[in-house]
Amino acid sequence: MRDKYKYIGPVYDFLSNLYSGKSIHRCKTAMLDVETVKAGDRILFAGVGHGRDAIRAAELGADVTVVDLSETMLRKFSDALEKEAPHLTIRQVHSDIMKVDEFEQYDMVVANFFLNVFDEDMMVNVLEHLIRLGKADAKVVVGDFSYPNGNLVARMFKKAYWYVAVFIFWLFANNAFHKIYNYPEHMQRLGLKVTEKKHFKLLNMNCYWSILGQKQA
Repeated sequence: MRDKYKYIGPVYDFLSNLYSGKSIHRCKTAMLDVETVKAGDRILFAGVGHGRDAIRAAELGADVTVVDLSETMLRKFSDALEKEAPHLTIRQVHSDIMKVDEFEQYDMVVANFFLNVFDEDMMVNVLEHLIRLGKADAKVVVGDFSYPNGNLVARMFKKAYWYVAVFIFWLFANNAFHKIYNYPEHMQRLGLKVTEKKHFKLLNMNCYWSILGQKQA
């Protein structure tokens, strides 16, 4: 399996903090609290990256599985786990998420800054697959760049801000180059009920959001 993040993966956290301050980190952990995560919940993180959101879930008592196709990202996750929470046990799966067939096994499925690596048709296929991994009433969380809204200046800034990021990852990781996705629309179209959205600001503009969806039993 080719590791697209071999070069950019080691500096992924540095780049995200440089680009967003702490907004991306706050976005990733926004839906992980005592109200949404119960001890013993089975939670899957798709495209875990450096995975501090997964560590947060495990700290809340969840039974956590992380999946990533990038060996570099999983190694960085292991380093973070050993450094920050060596007492925790988190299952790590080195695989294409589309090959994970543990359907209806998880109480929550999380895709933070993961779906944006795909072109739109593939993104929808991956999201549909992630939903199938959740139990009948599972929560599905998507954190990412927020869909542009506000006045003309705000929308133009958000689009330019996004295209700089997507260009970097297209250049160094061969990710798809595309517009910002309207995730709530796609989630609802695939049968989820969107129950909460949390926004995170940069320069006083909502540049990121975390969306909580619920499967309808």
